[in-house]
Amino acid sequence: MKNLFITITLFFFTLNFYGQSIESPNAEFKLNFYLDKKGRPFYNLTYNEEKIIENSGLGFIINNEIDITTNNNNDVDIDLIGDEVNLLNGFSLISLSRSSKNETWKPVWGEESLIRNNYNELLVKLEQGFSGRLMNIRFRVFDSGLGFRYEFPSQKNLSTFVIKDEKTEFAMTGDHKAFWIPGDYDTQEYNYLESKLSEIKEKAIDFKEQNVSMKRFSDWGVQTALMMKTSAGIYINLHEAALIEYSAMHLEFDLSKMSFESHLTPDAFGNMAYINVPQNTPWRTVIASDDAKDILSSRITYNLNEPNEIEDTSWIKPTKYMGVWWEMITGQSTWWYTNELSSVRINETDYSNLKPNGTHAANNKKVKDYIDFASKHGFDALLVEGWNIGWEDWFDRKKDYVFDFLTPYPDFDIDYLNKYAKEKGISLMMHHETSGAIRNYERHMDRAYAMMNKYGYKSVKSGYVGRIIPAGERHYGQYMVDHYLHAIKKAANYRIMVNAHEAVRPTGVARTYPNHIGNESARGAEFRGSKANHTTILPFTRLIGGPMDYTPGIFEMDPRKNRPGFQPNLNETIPPGAVTTTLANQLGLYVVMYSPLQMAADLPKNYMRFPDAFQFIKDVALDWDKSVYLEAEPGRFITIARKEKNSDNWFVGNSNGYNTRNATVDFSFLDGEKKYVATIYRDGKEADYLTKPQEYVVESKIITSKTKLKIRTVAAGGFAISVYPNK
Repeated sequence: MKNLFITITLFFFTLNFYGQSIESPNAEFKLNFYLDKKGRPFYNLTYNEEKIIENSGLGFIINNEIDITTNNNNDVDIDLIGDEVNLLNGFSLISLSRSSKNETWKPVWGEESLIRNNYNELLVKLEQGFSGRLMNIRFRVFDSGLGFRYEFPSQKNLSTFVIKDEKTEFAMTGDHKAFWIPGDYDTQEYNYLESKLSEIKEKAIDFKEQNVSMKRFSDWGVQTALMMKTSAGIYINLHEAALIEYSAMHLEFDLSKMSFESHLTPDAFGNMAYINVPQNTPWRTVIASDDAKDILSSRITYNLNEPNEIEDTSWIKPTKYMGVWWEMITGQSTWWYTNELSSVRINETDYSNLKPNGTHAANNKKVKDYIDFASKHGFDALLVEGWNIGWEDWFDRKKDYVFDFLTPYPDFDIDYLNKYAKEKGISLMMHHETSGAIRNYERHMDRAYAMMNKYGYKSVKSGYVGRIIPAGERHYGQYMVDHYLHAIKKAANYRIMVNAHEAVRPTGVARTYPNHIGNESARGAEFRGSKANHTTILPFTRLIGGPMDYTPGIFEMDPRKNRPGFQPNLNETIPPGAVTTTLANQLGLYVVMYSPLQMAADLPKNYMRFPDAFQFIKDVALDWDKSVYLEAEPGRFITIARKEKNSDNWFVGNSNGYNTRNATVDFSFLDGEKKYVATIYRDGKEADYLTKPQEYVVESKIITSKTKLKIRTVAAGGFAISVYPNK
């Protein structure tokens, strides 16, 4: 009996101090977990027997809810800070359990029609000795990386509490090259920087970009998804999945430790998150490979979310749309109806006696013309911004009752235009700009969605420009995370799809709520002057969590030329506010920048200048059976082939970075028994995004699965290919 006791004691000592391991199904990843001598949880991660995450601590600082002054265990570092106490150490192991899953599931829309969810799981149940608090950590190891989260089960010693700081670490193995944007509580609309980790502070100090609402929290802070490459050629991506009832996570780098630590978005009181036990945190994710293409093909983010909760999804349809939008963005038209108002009081201001400014874009004639064009060319929907009263004083006024989302301007006949659109076979897309006034939007939401049902709107583009009201809240805090999901759930009740702009970056929640058909949440096409390699980075960062409404398809790169009577300055190399791209690159983005919601963002007149190029936008699919990642290097180039759902048609897209190169397109993904017609839209011989961005070539070839094409791409250039079976 004594020997048995010794054996059991040694067993638990081994569990506590020497840890446990679990491998991915393909055995390429190995997760190691252990408790140190102070009872703090740690993990590390290896890829093909090479360490990619060094020993990294886990835990929290939370509000103190118990009296621990009588604790006499000197081995436990309690770390009292005022009324705060750690949930970091003093833990012992209660139990370990292992499980596995190997399944496939069908997304409502996506980059493929079937997604494999295959992982091995380790569930660690812990108890903090001096407090009696319980905390579990669940690890899932996939063939492309790791996901883990904290779980707080029902318990007597922990109920509702405040997280003051999450102390999750990601310790790096070296001074990796990183593609990053500054840590910010309110915006992701930055150009990406490329630097070593040790250079983050230096680069951040010199980073002078401005936006409507910004709150950078540290010179060492960065946002997720963070993309890195080691000196050994291993690509590492850090992000999160299933961001629900929690604050968005950023990362703060500690140069002395060569380690990142989680940094949550605080509320107005400086609190990072509020937990109501039982509750789980979002998953923290690590995706890694020695091939950059594997980062793009990983579905960890979606797999860590819960299955679809919408029973009938027949109304959720991938959508190709145009918009009365770009002419306002480029300054030739306005969202507002009159110039006679300096302020508006909703339900009191009488627009009937006010003089129209003559530049309001959302008027009956113009919208009708757009409907005609969109219908003629096979689009599904037309977005109309500036249709509703209140735009005269909407911007950054800290105004609660800024819109009602119900009342159109006098020159926008909502009944007539929706009937006309329906007759033409398309629907209008609703626009709800909130100006950050969240309480106001929620008080109107049911009536606004009901009105959409009345007129036949199928989707809404919501916007959150400016500082959040209530004051002190941030775009990426828990209050706003809860609101975004509330809007998505509420919209589902009305069978409405949601495209949220300026919202928190996605974390795969669209698996659970597939009516969340798009997000902006990064620097899109409306931000002219983006870096030449911008769209070669976004698929490795922003798109890891879900699709982006990038609004591609810009054919006139100098927006001033859209204005009547414009005279160019022939001495300019690149005009101010120009879109940094070639026309061929814009076509390639319809494949590279995956989204089930794709806009043709430019003006109809510009598409009619280049009808042969416009044909690709009309042809390209929105929903896919299969995606093949042909070549990729973050910040340099991406080439992707996608097979249209329920079709034998393929589409290929390329986006190129700073340097001219020859891309290789290997068509071995095609059916080996068939011949295909490939129509190639590529940069012309003299194409140059600075001087000749509209120089392109369209050519057709007969190809087979044995064909390999070399296609020249210039800086900020690219190409697109439609591939149809040869009849």
